[in-house]
Amino acid sequence: MGIKLLVVDDSAFMRRIINDIVEQIDGVEIVGIARNGLEALEKIPKLNPDVITLDVEMPKLNGIETLKKIRENWKIPVIMLSSYTGTDITIEALQIGAYDFIEKPSDLNSNASNFKQEFEIKLKSIFGKKHIKNNGNPSKCTHKDCNAIKAVVIGASTGGPKALVYLISRLPNKIKVPIFIVQHMPKSFTTSLANRMNNESKIKVVEAEDGMLVENNTVYLAPGDFHMTIEKDRISLNTRDKIHGVRPAVDYLFNTAAKIYKENLLGIILTGMGKDGSEGMRTIKEFCGYNIAQSEETCVVYGMPGSAVSKGVVDEILDLENISNKLNKFIEVKI
Repeated sequence: MGIKLLVVDDSAFMRRIINDIVEQIDGVEIVGIARNGLEALEKIPKLNPDVITLDVEMPKLNGIETLKKIRENWKIPVIMLSSYTGTDITIEALQIGAYDFIEKPSDLNSNASNFKQEFEIKLKSIFGKKHIKNNGNPSKCTHKDCNAIKAVVIGASTGGPKALVYLISRLPNKIKVPIFIVQHMPKSFTTSLANRMNNESKIKVVEAEDGMLVENNTVYLAPGDFHMTIEKDRISLNTRDKIHGVRPAVDYLFNTAAKIYKENLLGIILTGMGKDGSEGMRTIKEFCGYNIAQSEETCVVYGMPGSAVSKGVVDEILDLENISNKLNKFIEVKI
């Protein structure tokens, strides 16, 4: 038997769609369905699933309350299925501990293949973690002077929202640099994430807009479906082709920021699938910037940090707490 999946969704139509998709995925088997959270909690100990897909909006016990119960009693990865209207709830679910989420397409007829592909990738990523060794030697271009950092760029994907809220919520009252973030996430979900970070932070967090003036003491989050780059002192958004299958892409941001801030740039790569950000970190190193990767032990998925580490473009590998400490040391305004 392969990966055992429990599907929790009150929509018979969506359950059928998921069933049809799973039948086409080798190594995944639906062992049960539940029409609401209460039914799911009854079935979990009987079915012992390896992973659960959980609808956000359900009767009797909604996705958030069901997720809390699951997290209290089991260590089973949960992938949320969310519609456009459930963006705020989805961000909350990721904070509580959902592994990831998949956006329900508004039109399955035209987006069925994309939905299937994302469904398969995220299911299999849970069980496809590999230890990635450092096959390169990191540059020794270190910053002993905290005043050297003039800007920070951060890239993240799966598991990123929770890590980002942690880092941004721990920022000091005033910072002397701008922070630019790319989180792999669809439209509207980035709006909710920016609002969440802004509410948790002591400084301003905004979803970036094209032409927006770059200012210190501000965090800029790339909007879903737009690459974010930096041109002189302004943010530029575009819809160029996806790279690594994503838009926004971390590499676009890192590459342009490196050319502007050069040795004064701090790059941070957090948990996420794939290899986005590795080439951007290489560019940062070419300009003698400083790179930090999240440690494997604290990542939901070590793909992006592991890829950067394997290329030898990372100066330090740290857990989230120490990334936060190092970041704050570099950017805090000394009084």
